[in-house]
Amino acid sequence: MFPDDSLQSLISPSDWWVKNENSRLCRGALIFSFVPHVDQTPYTFDPIGRTQATQHNSATVHVSPLKVNQPLKQTTLPVAAMPLNDNEVWVAYRAKKRPCLVFSSDGIKIDKALTRGKPNHATAPTFLAAPYYGIGKNINRAGYSPEFVERVRHCEFPQFHWDKLPFPGGEESILRLDQLQPFGSHHDSYKVSEYMLSPDAMDILDELFRWFIWGGVTEDSLIKDYREQIESSFS
Repeated sequence: MFPDDSLQSLISPSDWWVKNENSRLCRGALIFSFVPHVDQTPYTFDPIGRTQATQHNSATVHVSPLKVNQPLKQTTLPVAAMPLNDNEVWVAYRAKKRPCLVFSSDGIKIDKALTRGKPNHATAPTFLAAPYYGIGKNINRAGYSPEFVERVRHCEFPQFHWDKLPFPGGEESILRLDQLQPFGSHHDSYKVSEYMLSPDAMDILDELFRWFIWGGVTEDSLIKDYREQIESSFS
């Protein structure tokens, strides 16, 4: 059950998380995927020598922070395992497998005749999803303060959304709408859970996302009514 001072109280609790029949990738699906720590400086790898002079499939690399205001250092050392085109670099982020909410599926399929002879990455299908972060503190996670969690639950910040994931224990989590990002549609890139948000729940999150992107909600918005109720109860 969800508390009365949450967005979930705007609809029936049983109409928030619903079963995802056939565990399909679709808008509202709850999936799992590796999400990079985007707030941290990534690293780049520069091959500086082969591990064996006659071997082209392995190399010794130099690891350094990748900074946008520094010129690219591109090696001419041929390493079959690390091919690069002009103006490309190898980049590595720390990442963690997280639950994510799908906001868009992989779009309309493109006729292969339109992309024949072109690199696959130029039109490879992707979908957009936002990651969840667990609220509780443990040995590997800093968590969030109770005061911050309450203010997120009361919808003070449009880039954050409080929720309970529909798994055993119902872990409280925060959805980061400001980390909405593309994921590759290849089946090795994600795993679909058996749950998804209902259409009514997605409508509410669409309103929250509208507020985050455009700076406000419509006059008939459920979020506007909710915020007025919260302000009258907790002011």
